[in-house]
Amino acid sequence: MTESEISALREQADNGDPTAIDLLIELAGERGDMAELRRLADNGSSDAADQLIEVATELGDLDELRRLADNGNITAAEQLMELTEE
Repeated sequence: MTESEISALREQADNGDPTAIDLLIELAGERGDMAELRRLADNGSSDAADQLIEVATELGDLDELRRLADNGNITAAEQLMELTEE
């Protein structure tokens, strides 16, 4: 997918298009694009937050998990506890 197509998807997602949001989440997850996932999650997408937690966990990004946990995400808090117990 080209950058212009991704930009068009972002615009559609920003206008509340659930299909565009889902596509962006999928693409960002495949690329490990935490910034895109963070943006979508911060805009209220729980699916993006879940994908962000998955990517952060795979990468061992404790700071991102901590940020999410501090903002009340219980799944992130659980993942953070699991990673820090190891």
